[in-house]
Amino acid sequence: MKLNNKLYALAGVAAGSLAIVGAASAHHAFSAEFDAEAPVLLRGEVTKVEWVNPHTWIHLAAEEEDSEETVAWMVEGGTPNTLLRAGLNKKSLTPGTPIIVRGYQSKDRLCAPACKANGRDITLSNGEKIFMGSSGTGAPKDGTDPRERGPVQTELPDAEDM
Repeated sequence: MKLNNKLYALAGVAAGSLAIVGAASAHHAFSAEFDAEAPVLLRGEVTKVEWVNPHTWIHLAAEEEDSEETVAWMVEGGTPNTLLRAGLNKKSLTPGTPIIVRGYQSKDRLCAPACKANGRDITLSNGEKIFMGSSGTGAPKDGTDPRERGPVQTELPDAEDM
């Protein structure tokens, strides 16, 4: 193999390695973006769902508690596969579907273009509550993940308490 061919091969391996590292760093831990001390309870209607990896995004128009105003929220869920296995699909979360989401607000508290949160569970209009987070990412142990073991670290408010 000539020297130029070896250099091209080495450059290709280096570029591939950088692409893999870049993709891995795009995925984040819970604590890098969300605040375990800022629980949210959102009631509203689905406006859009992005079924994309590594996280599904559920967009909703959440009702303000003391007014008739709505606020745009985008709530991060687990992977599309996680939600499908939990029982959510494109037919169960269509625009206009009323939902209640419990989760944690983003650390930056920015609400432009929408407020952001990490969703822990979603309650459908038939009362079915479904875990929508992913475990093992550093999210607080709040009793929502059915696979959690050990003491509960944080308690989220129940929809009935709000």
